[in-house]
Amino acid sequence: MPFANLKVPAGSLDAEQKERLVHRVTDLYAEIYGERARATTLVLVEDVADGGWGVGGDVLTLAALRGEPRAG
Repeated sequence: MPFANLKVPAGSLDAEQKERLVHRVTDLYAEIYGERARATTLVLVEDVADGGWGVGGDVLTLAALRGEPRAG
């Protein structure tokens, strides 16, 4: 069973955008593995709490990803 686990910043995607991700990832798996994979493809879109992840040692926030100036 193909499985995709997409982690996104909480609040960055609305329900429609998440649904589009599920459909497009499922389509991609079906394109690669064949249509037989569509029925068993699992796509999980997980919201990660603000400040709950980082890159290169820096904690990421939704504000930082949006290019907003840092508070303080």
